[in-house]
This record gives sequence, structure tokens and C-alpha cells, in this order.
Amino acid sequence: MRPVLFITYMLLKQGECAETLFEGKIIIQNASLYRFTSDSILLSRFAKGKLKDNVADFCAGCGAVGYHFLCLNPHVSHLTLFELQPALADMARRTAEADGFNADVIEGRVQDIGAEYDGAFSLILCNPPYERGGFDNISYEKAICRKEITVTLPEIIAVAAKKLKFGGRLDIINRADRLAEMFYILKANGLEPKRMQFIRGGTGQAPYAVMAEAVKGGKPSIEILPDIVNSRENGGGTV
Repeated sequence: MRPVLFITYMLLKQGECAETLFEGKIIIQNASLYRFTSDSILLSRFAKGKLKDNVADFCAGCGAVGYHFLCLNPHVSHLTLFELQPALADMARRTAEADGFNADVIEGRVQDIGAEYDGAFSLILCNPPYERGGFDNISYEKAICRKEITVTLPEIIAVAAKKLKFGGRLDIINRADRLAEMFYILKANGLEPKRMQFIRGGTGQAPYAVMAEAVKGGKPSIEILPDIVNSRENGGGTV
């Protein structure tokens, strides 16, 4: 309870709240910005951390994927979050401060991640924008979280391939109807799909999303996990 009280009185800004992320851990959210969905939590559970993993979270938002992953995998070495929007990056930094996470937050575009990170990571997590298209009468801040306005799936995967060490893993989620496209781009960048899992909104419904893990330099073969049934609003999106 102490971290929640500390955040409430010391680190929150106007319009923000502290929500429970994990046992004894909180995450800062702002109702006026795009808030993380259950897909973020599902991806953090799908990924498996190894001892001394150096982990990155692309399109990190407020940090839901990366920080929940850290809660589940405290044995990993370090986490670096990359987020474009200053307000979301700032919330992610303050969440790390409150919870004592061993994490850095880098503000900027995924496409601009520096060469000093080439081959640096053994695991990259990514809950990217799912949709193509325009703004659909939503704010710019929410639109770029949902839609490929500032970054595309091919750009994300190409950068991930450069930043992963040989044998490193990319764990990513996207719309189920983009599975073929995603696998084609992964393989074209030397990332071999090794695990996948569909997510359904209800029993008997078609999958709305798919999670996949691809390994840099991996050999062909894939494990198909049982589908997850996740009762939620079917909107897709990012953290």
C-alpha cells in the first residue's frame, strides 16, 4: 500500500490516477489519454523472461506491458521502454520511481532508436498500433496509439531485428487478420515465428488478435498454443 500512497500525494499530476498493476504495484494513468487494455496484460503473460534478459518495450505507452512483465519476471536484468508521446513517457518514468522498477524510459520514435542499441536486447515486447486509417474523430494522442500514423508494423519489426542479439526474441501482438502479413514481415527480417496464440472475445467467436514470438536466426517450426478467451470490448489497440 505504501507505493500507492506515495504516488497519490507526491507524483500524480492533474487528471491522473494510480491504478493497481500487480500485487503491491501501481501504474499511473490519465483518463484523457489512451489507457492500456487487457491485451497489454495478455502479452506480458505470453512473453517468458529468461535469467539476465535485457528487455525492451517498444511503443511502451505508460509502461503496462513492460512493467507487468517485470512483476512476473523479476529475474530479468533490465528493462528499457521506448515511447513517442512525452506525457505517456513521463507517466512511465514516475511509475518506475514509485514501484522501484529497474527501468529506463527513452522518449522518441521507434524508428530513431540509436545505433548504440544495435544487438543490445535479448527480448523485445511490443503492443503496437493495430489499425490503418485516419483519426475517426478521436484525439491525435489516442489516434497514434491505435493507428499506424507515426509508425508502421514493417518499421517496428525492421528496427526490432536490428536491436535484437542473435537468438533474441520479439514478442508482439496484433490483429488476427494481419497474421499472414506479420509473419511475412518477420521472416523477411530474419525473425522466425516460434510460438503463437490467438485471442478470442468469447467462446465460439473468431479470434480478434494474435500474439507471436519470433526468434532472430531461429530455425523453422512453430508451437501453436491453445486460444485464450478474453471477454473485453473488441477494439484492439496499444497500451
